[in-house]
Amino acid sequence: MIIQIKYFVEDLIPVEKITKGDWIDLRAAEDVELKAGEHRLIRLGVGMILPEGFEAHTAPRSSTFRNFGIIQTNSIGVIDQSYCGEEDEWKLPVLAMRDTVIHKNDRICQFRIMEKQPDFEFEVVEHLKSESRGGFGSTGKQ
Repeated sequence: MIIQIKYFVEDLIPVEKITKGDWIDLRAAEDVELKAGEHRLIRLGVGMILPEGFEAHTAPRSSTFRNFGIIQTNSIGVIDQSYCGEEDEWKLPVLAMRDTVIHKNDRICQFRIMEKQPDFEFEVVEHLKSESRGGFGSTGKQ
């Protein structure tokens, strides 16, 4: 499988697959200074043409909050195959929980390529014929 990638900024460290883990790091494509409570779309400096039947999921790295005090505002991002034009640069929507500075080329999030959901149809039924678990939160705390 080949994924075409375009870089929107110069001097961005290239995206590369890593040998450990399945997610691929993405970097800030700009210097960003945020005050606590501010939100922003941080440029990631890349765009890609994903293969037919695939999409990309983005999420913060495990150290993103500790290092930068930001959270991704939509929890996880989904970049579908149609987002692949000349102006379709990937970005990370963030909310700063504390004053922070992010520098160009800091690793701030990660992505992986996933197969799209298969086609299906819903069938309305009167009853679900499976044993109930007891409702939301029914498995307990421990």
